[in-house]
Amino acid sequence: MQFGSISRSCLIFLSLSRSVYAKVIATQNDTHLVIRNDRLHTRVNKASGTMDSVELDGQDLLGTPSGPAGQFYLDCYCIPSGFWTPGKTQPTYELYSGTDASGTGYGGIKMSDTYTPTGQILEQYWFIRDGETGLHVFSRIAYYNETTPFLRNLQEFRTLFRPNSDIWTHLATNGIQYAPLPGAEAKKNQVVVQDATWYMGNTPDDPYVQQEADYFTKYTFQDTWRNHDAHGMYADGSRTRDGSAFGAWLVMNTIETYFGGPLHSDLVVDGIVYDYMVSNHHGDQTPNITNGFDRTFGPQYYYFNRFPAGTDLQVAREDAAQFADPEWNVEFYDSIAQHVPNYVPSSARGSLKLHVDLPKNARNPIAVLSQDGVDFQDNVFDTKAYQYWAEVDRRGYASIPRVKADTYRLTIYADGIFGQYIQDGITVRPGKSMAVRARWEEESQGDEIFRIGTPDKSSGEYRHGYEVDLTRPLHPEQYRIYWGVYDFPTDFPDGVIFKVGQSDVGKDLNYVHWSVFGGYANHLRPEPYYGNGNVNNWTIVFDLKGAQFYRRTSATFTVQLAGAKTAAGNTDVFNASEPYANLPYTVNVNGKDLESWIIPWHHSSSCAVRSAVICYNVAHKFVFDASLLRIGENSIVLSLPFNATNYESAVLPSAVYVQYDALRLEVS
Repeated sequence: MQFGSISRSCLIFLSLSRSVYAKVIATQNDTHLVIRNDRLHTRVNKASGTMDSVELDGQDLLGTPSGPAGQFYLDCYCIPSGFWTPGKTQPTYELYSGTDASGTGYGGIKMSDTYTPTGQILEQYWFIRDGETGLHVFSRIAYYNETTPFLRNLQEFRTLFRPNSDIWTHLATNGIQYAPLPGAEAKKNQVVVQDATWYMGNTPDDPYVQQEADYFTKYTFQDTWRNHDAHGMYADGSRTRDGSAFGAWLVMNTIETYFGGPLHSDLVVDGIVYDYMVSNHHGDQTPNITNGFDRTFGPQYYYFNRFPAGTDLQVAREDAAQFADPEWNVEFYDSIAQHVPNYVPSSARGSLKLHVDLPKNARNPIAVLSQDGVDFQDNVFDTKAYQYWAEVDRRGYASIPRVKADTYRLTIYADGIFGQYIQDGITVRPGKSMAVRARWEEESQGDEIFRIGTPDKSSGEYRHGYEVDLTRPLHPEQYRIYWGVYDFPTDFPDGVIFKVGQSDVGKDLNYVHWSVFGGYANHLRPEPYYGNGNVNNWTIVFDLKGAQFYRRTSATFTVQLAGAKTAAGNTDVFNASEPYANLPYTVNVNGKDLESWIIPWHHSSSCAVRSAVICYNVAHKFVFDASLLRIGENSIVLSLPFNATNYESAVLPSAVYVQYDALRLEVS
């Protein structure tokens, strides 16, 4: 079977999931609630609060419940002790049926449960419409407690479609990243090498090992939100009832109720189809649960499709991705707003029209609307605020429809451009289109001497980043595979010495700058390699002519990071016993140390070791006297503390590290 792309105009001829209208039936008895149409049948178990049956055209997609497997459910890391799955404490249920504004019938189920010790409310909503083979889902968490106004952070909030069935054969993150599921023998003979990461090379004939990698981790299949549309699981028909191919997909048809903006990345599929609404896996902050917290996430669309045997996986995924549009099904969502707390109907929305004069050489520009007054990566402080983004075309135009009426910050950034455009106080009013005219100039601190890397908020252009693995047929991007296979001492036996104008960023700079390499969580190099300063210190060498800095008094060295792991890991919790919770990063110019940049604990990410090159972005400008520069050869040394580590309770590397986006030297 070949996996590739196909035009969406062809999908209507291939999919067996098309527009067959029949009445939606919503029923219940003492043990279950059921919503179904003529093709999709779903059932919620009143004893567990989970959906324990999903059938498409008679094919069971979940399998038999066993523990948490074989179910579709909501859970959170939100109670004082950690995780909680609602539905078994004091659940209540409501069953809905009706006709939306388009004349289409629908049915719905609400599950609501309260965690007794704190009074937290978690609610899950599932809706089915006539003629559709998917579930429209909303998830709510609310906390009203004046006695204990602060509970904790909302560390994780997610829904999980968690099959216990052998029909599923493949995982798909997007149009590029997909692979077979590891087989039973591979799982049986796996070796744990890191938290949620396994060596599977003991079964070299397994399809996953043959096509993708010797290592499997859920992080291999993570994705960044910016261009994400649909992810899920695929059954190629080899194990289904009638040989048909099936898909189970989470469609991100709206992005407004997530956090972290387009740079946020998270788990999407690993044998479970996730909708991770909140998490800090890659370093983003999470909202605090305080008295009055009440947020409903969604809508999102869990879509199920069926195709003839032999249908390409990407055909099935693209069939799902066509629904990743915030303007899709708005009449339906407005019609059910009466059932879903906090949903913002069309009457309370406006839009934004943008025209921006872009800097020269700006590529892939994007406009972001987010919480007013804060970096869009930190839009968790106002839990009523929403977020939006849109690609900006070559002429500088962008539009964002269906924006919740509110006041926002506008941020524009682009590949190839240092800095970003920011404008606060963008007010969107109900029923109105807000027009914004902007002029954006690239930030500058003088004449540029050199730049290294492309400012694109990613460390992917460096060695082992976006570079693909040519030893496997699926050619996965190297950063997605377990980090330990890229042995830094072997790649850089003398450390990193980068000569401006001669060296190649794709070969001569690593995608991670480690403080120490190996040791804990590296089963290929279990003893840490400290080096002689050539691990934690990287050197940039460059030549200068006198005319380049004649009569210049000031120099600025800009460091933009795609991610930084301090001793705080990705917890956003300060621990005074960790000396590198706040991480000192030092730049030395021709033998002179500049004042260290202290990367704060709350900007820490667990990035590379969780298979990512885009995490919480941070930047700093080192300003120094231009007299430190000299004619001829110069050097800048980038330093992390020698052997800087932290305690790790999980099987994760203890080393601190940074991942570079781009570097630039200017004089003025």
